[in-house]
Amino acid sequence: MSTHLTRSSRLRLVAASLPVAALATLGSAAIEQTGASAAPSSMPPVGIVCTTPEAGPGGQKIFNITTRTGYISLPDGNTAFMWGYSSGFDAFQHPGPVLCVNEGDSVTVILHNTLPDPSSIAFPGQTDVLADGVPAQLQRDVDGLVTSLTDPAPADGGTITYSFTADHPGTFLYESGTNPEKQVRMGLFGALIVRPAMGADHAYNRADTQFNADEEFMVLLSEIDPYQHQRVEQGRAFNMNNYHPRYWLINGRGFPDSIADNGASWLPTQPYGALAQIYGYDATDHPLPGMARYLNVGTEDYPFHPHGNNGLVVGRDGQPLENAGGNDLSMEKFAINIGPGQTWDVIFRWYDAEDYSAANPVPVTVPDLSNSSIGTFYSGTPYLGSKKALPPGVQTLNQCGEFYIISHNHALFQITSWGANMTGPITYMRIDPPGSNHCRS
Repeated sequence: MSTHLTRSSRLRLVAASLPVAALATLGSAAIEQTGASAAPSSMPPVGIVCTTPEAGPGGQKIFNITTRTGYISLPDGNTAFMWGYSSGFDAFQHPGPVLCVNEGDSVTVILHNTLPDPSSIAFPGQTDVLADGVPAQLQRDVDGLVTSLTDPAPADGGTITYSFTADHPGTFLYESGTNPEKQVRMGLFGALIVRPAMGADHAYNRADTQFNADEEFMVLLSEIDPYQHQRVEQGRAFNMNNYHPRYWLINGRGFPDSIADNGASWLPTQPYGALAQIYGYDATDHPLPGMARYLNVGTEDYPFHPHGNNGLVVGRDGQPLENAGGNDLSMEKFAINIGPGQTWDVIFRWYDAEDYSAANPVPVTVPDLSNSSIGTFYSGTPYLGSKKALPPGVQTLNQCGEFYIISHNHALFQITSWGANMTGPITYMRIDPPGSNHCRS
């Protein structure tokens, strides 16, 4: 476990941070707690969870994807009715499975559509996509208006097969191309990662994009207008002129659920956490940076900011930041301002710049714990790797003196859940002390 955030500790965090939430009827049923889970027990507790493709003839990588309906839990206690892509023929999950392939792979995605509407998968950034063996085509109605950006699978049991060659590395979205203002907003999206020929520990085929493969994270940002979701659940039309998000999510969750482990048992339909668990930079023992893959599937800019470090943007929309001559054009950013439909690839390090410790104390008087308000993750001291007994009755989630540094959307109205503050796309970067310890057993 990365934070040991259990259902009971989640409730403590919610009680400590939320005002009384606005009441809303978002779904006529509670989240289904039975049946197949979207989160297999073999998931690593933190980091990206790749869905394993089936092996096909000639080395093809085959993914079966099924459209499903279901419910997700929101931080203010509400639930939302959703559409989603599931892995294989599994139960509903949100967001869709993370599809990971290698540069040069022949990729086949078979869509099984159980929805009452025709639906599809578009692959922005991929070239020469085939639908049932012929080039994918725009679909138009009798008046010539575009209804789908690609060939759809018919409603209520239709199937379609998409295929393409993953001819360049990067981070990409996949999403419904059919009536996207409805279907993408309802949850038909996921992440596609193409690993470069140089290796899975590189973002691109450049030596300066190498990262620590154990510190790779996804930041998939999305939004929900609960009134749209309610109308779709009821089988009624929704006027997009009235579209107004009231929830914003990271990897399909809001804070504090966002920092729970992948596959948290109380979030059976929301398998992906967003905690970034790393070690600090050390030239000998930990020289490589971490990697964050940012994706925006919403309708507005998301200025996401990880405190405690500046990120180095090495690629956008599946293209390395370099000029025609291959010269490095990467840029350091304080905040990652991701536009709608964009993906950004960012490598980052955390430096213990002052190396403060009991032997090299901070140059201020540290208040006595009895006179302090103790935070949920405080170890009792300001020093990495050090813990101190807390006053009686005070609880902490800190395990071994690790640091927690917040990361959140800098558009502060977006870190809410229908007005409940500090609940949206928020997560933490957790820095573990160096060396072997019980933080990572």
